[in-house]
This record gives sequence, C-alpha cells and structure tokens, in this order.
Amino acid sequence: MPKQVDHEGRRRRIAEAVCLLVDEHGLEGVTLRDVATRAEVSMGAVQRCFRTKEEMLLAALAHVGERVTARVRNRLTAGPAQSAATELGLVAGEVALLREEHRAEARIWLAFVAGAAVNPALAATLRSSYAALEELVVRLVAEAAAGPAAGGSALGGATAGGPAAGGSALGGADTAGAVDARTEARTLLALADGLTAHVLVGHRTVAEAEEVLHTHLAGLWARC
Repeated sequence: MPKQVDHEGRRRRIAEAVCLLVDEHGLEGVTLRDVATRAEVSMGAVQRCFRTKEEMLLAALAHVGERVTARVRNRLTAGPAQSAATELGLVAGEVALLREEHRAEARIWLAFVAGAAVNPALAATLRSSYAALEELVVRLVAEAAAGPAAGGSALGGATAGGPAAGGSALGGADTAGAVDARTEARTLLALADGLTAHVLVGHRTVAEAEEVLHTHLAGLWARC
C-alpha cells in the first residue's frame, strides 16, 4: 500500500523552514537546497509543493500571518468575555510583536515588508493581511466607542473577507459620535508597525514602546 503523504503538513513544514531562513539570512538567502535541508525533505518534495521561490515566500508570509492571527484569536477567546476596549489593547499588543518571544516573527515580518516594496506579489498579500486586520480593529474601536450596548464579538466579523454581512464597521463608527473608527484603526495599526521597527533596531526598548502604545490607547478612550 503506498505511503500516505500529508501534503498540507509538508507545506507547513516547508513554510516554517523558509521563515527560519528568512530570519537568519533575509529573503535573498532562501535557497531550494537550504529549505529542503531545514524542512528535512528532499528538494524534489519542495518543488512538488512550490514551483518557484516566490511561491515559497508567499506561503511563508501567509504562515506568519496565520500564526499572529491564531494568537490574537486565542487571546480574545481564552478567558471570560471582555470589553471591546480590553480586546483592542490585546490585539494591538499582539500585532506590534514587541515581546521578546516574538522578536523572530518581527524580524521575519519586516523582511517581508521590505521585500514587498519591490515585489508586487508580496505587496498584494501584505495588503490583504492589513485589510483584514483593519476590519477587526475598526469593529473593536466602534464597539468600544458605542459602549456595552453595541453587543457582539469583534471576532464574529473579523474574517479575511472583511466585516460580517450583517453590518458595517463604519456604521458603528457613525453611532459612536466623535470617534472615526476607520481613522483610529488605521492610526493604531500604523503606530504598531512603527513600534515593531523601532524596537527591532534598538531605537526604543520594549517598555518604552508599550508605554507609547498604552498612552495612545488611553487618548483614544478619552475621545470616546
């Protein structure tokens, strides 16, 4: 009987191997031979999963995004129900990748961001990731601004396709009054991205970056 191959599992192993190599050598340092060695598969197996280096890089980028998304979802669902404001703070902290245990992910993510500046395929994937994340943050800001009466979990509509069909996150922003949820979400995500880079190059310590993030969030709630 022929051996059953877990193709999805193999693709994940290869994507993880690519991530490790990107962390160590950058995008340009990823080679077919090194990926096969790190993933402990043959070069033929890698080529059967991914026809080109670009396909491998896109899979690795998606892999990093999935890990961060899964961690955000786990943080939001692991404990008892929390306010939208608390959930937004958790999301911002995870997305900024400030903690030491996430430093490798931060290096990998920024390597892909740099590569996307000259690679349209990587840029398209990053835009999609940012757009989905923006919808989640817009919904959380709108719910926090509207107060407990807003109801519902932000996770219910936070999919790659955008907000839930039952309502628009921007609609929530309109009812919140002075807070423009879309603008606030974009500002927060841009701040989180910037703090990732500042910590990574040593311009800010983790404690300083967390203080900046908390100060910004406190200002947001003051405006609500």
